Amino acid sequence: MTSVSQAAQDRVIVFDTTMRDGEQSPGASMSLDEKLELAKILEEMRVDVIEAGFPIASNGDFQAVSEIAKIVTESTICGLARAGQADIERCAEAIRPAKRGRIHTFISTSPVHMKWKLQMEPDAVLEMVTKSVSHARNLCGDVEWSAEDATRTERDFLRRCVEAAIKAGATTINIPDTVGYTYPSEYAEIFRDLIENVPGADGVIFSTHCHNDLGLAVANSLSGVQGGARQVEVAINGIGERAGNAALEEVVMALKVRGDALPYHTNIDPQHITRASRYVSAITGFPVQFNKAIVGKNAFAHESGIHQDGMLKNAETYEIMKPEDVGQGATNLVMGKHSGRHAFREKLKALGYELGQNALNEAFQRFKDLADKKKHVFDDDIVALVDDALASGADRIQVKHLRVVAGTEGPQQAELTVSVDGEERKGVATGDGPVDAVFNAIHEVIPHTAILRLFQVHAVTEGTDAQAQVSVRLEEDGRIATGQAADTDTLTASAKAYVNALNNLFARKEKSAPEAKVASGF
Repeated sequence: MTSVSQAAQDRVIVFDTTMRDGEQSPGASMSLDEKLELAKILEEMRVDVIEAGFPIASNGDFQAVSEIAKIVTESTICGLARAGQADIERCAEAIRPAKRGRIHTFISTSPVHMKWKLQMEPDAVLEMVTKSVSHARNLCGDVEWSAEDATRTERDFLRRCVEAAIKAGATTINIPDTVGYTYPSEYAEIFRDLIENVPGADGVIFSTHCHNDLGLAVANSLSGVQGGARQVEVAINGIGERAGNAALEEVVMALKVRGDALPYHTNIDPQHITRASRYVSAITGFPVQFNKAIVGKNAFAHESGIHQDGMLKNAETYEIMKPEDVGQGATNLVMGKHSGRHAFREKLKALGYELGQNALNEAFQRFKDLADKKKHVFDDDIVALVDDALASGADRIQVKHLRVVAGTEGPQQAELTVSVDGEERKGVATGDGPVDAVFNAIHEVIPHTAILRLFQVHAVTEGTDAQAQVSVRLEEDGRIATGQAADTDTLTASAKAYVNALNNLFARKEKSAPEAKVASGF
């Protein structure tokens, strides 16, 4: 029988960095209201630690961390800080309202980072470790220290830095694979080495933070746990710098499904996973690939006749977990214009959405409008329309009217009306094709210098009346923003997606920090 102490030791703390490292994904951006809603979802999911932002980076990040600290009572609220005094004090101020707060401070330890990024000698870095952690500990009882680029750090120096951080009062030691360089057995061995050879290592929690540059983030995270780490730093949908972070849903479900080989557990309620995934996708404009593990559209789909036959006989033949376990609807029931509000509410719950009354009323009206256009409204249609509402709900700029003249005889023409902070603007433009005309019209009413980097369309369901889901990516002055929209009219969806991307770009510009204050993705 497992003792209480052993059970506690084998619990893995889940540290979510979707709002910090995840938001650093090129093109990802979240408003304050969106972050507050995501924090509530993460708390309901029973995430242990929520890294809510990088307080000194901007007033927006400071406000987000502070406001989240006020409303979340079950999860620890964490802010990121570089090793400087100003960063640490700003972070401490932001998390002050939290019932449980944490300061997460870091400094680079690898030869390449110390030489080219910090331009500091190893002894100076070691001194800064002690100084920064001591200062943080004087301001907060829960301090996490990270060795940026740890997996490319000389092992002896890494041991010395970890020892210094522990002596200075760090309670969690993070060994991040900042550039996605390590591989599973090597990463596990790093933890074993530190735990066995660093004085005081048995009194702190070691943490993983893995990037996916080689597609090994989840595998490395699990190996880190096997090596002795008892915290995993993850992000919803695996979003994050470059190729992203280890995906929360994949790490959590791997530990749950393979408890026979991985005898560790988390406190996560997995039934909120799909809801969180869809919300993050909607507010960032980053679509989830169809074959994405756990939360992808095809994660529990079976087309092969052999697979379907096995599924009909026993679901365990081809499914190692149930879709209901992660909040995915087990069925794909068709709804139509005669479906009522109660049925719609229950359908939303089955799909993982919990909407307030005002949001429910708005979504129901959008559903009715869609049902008037389509004979059958499938689950994927409902997901698309709700996600579309979530993505554009707080937009300053909104499409009000669009009329397009298209055909074999050009030039194609678009007439557009948008609302900007409640004020209507109208424009007319031509283009090389209807989509080009629409985008030119948007440029006329909302002047900007952004360059279109991506325009992608896919049908949500089958049939000629299917909704089109459009993704647009814009770039301006090194900033990237993504937008999404869905509509049965492809051109309308295109206009809304472009405008959604502009809203995200403008929001990113407003809260962007000076280059010196951009945190590392670890």
